[in-house]
Amino acid sequence: MKRFDLITEADARRVPEGETVELKPGGRVTPLARDTLRARRVVVVSDALADGAQALRLANDVRRLMIGADHTGLALRDALVRWGRSRGLRVVEEGAQGSARVDYPDVAAAVARAVMRDEADAGVVIDGSGVGSAMAANKVPGIRAASCSDPAIARYAREHTGANVIALGSTLVGPDEACQILQAWLETRIQEPRYIRRLEKLHALEREGQAR
Repeated sequence: MKRFDLITEADARRVPEGETVELKPGGRVTPLARDTLRARRVVVVSDALADGAQALRLANDVRRLMIGADHTGLALRDALVRWGRSRGLRVVEEGAQGSARVDYPDVAAAVARAVMRDEADAGVVIDGSGVGSAMAANKVPGIRAASCSDPAIARYAREHTGANVIALGSTLVGPDEACQILQAWLETRIQEPRYIRRLEKLHALEREGQAR
């Protein structure tokens, strides 16, 4: 991660889109640079937050996506796979392949583990409501799964809580809506150091629970 004492507008233009950079203690960002960084979806973290951001595995640019579904979510998964691949994403399918019943915890766990093993930058899990899959995915350490029913919630899930998995309900949204939700989620970045700080607190709670 590149470190700066001062980020100027020229510096901001040289940082690759979607990257995370570190601002040293006492460092500052010029007003023009701040606008450019925001437009280029660059995340700036302070020195104190840098280690936490890395530990939280915040992938702001998603290139590899795993999408899993139980038997109720096949049509939704197919639509999302087509949508993702048409936009150049490397999409891997997980879960049901036919009419045979598949238990959503198994699918959600497979997707969540792939994200934590860095086999995918992010994941999507689908069942009837999305609630059970979100619960199951969140049992995997390091996963922050959010059940999303519209694009606004998807943006909040990404920007405020750094969700690295989203859960969709096949009985609640159709294929077009699901694609809109996925697009909103993928296009949103976690930008504010305060949100990363709060994620580190969530991470600390998780570590505390594992130590018991």
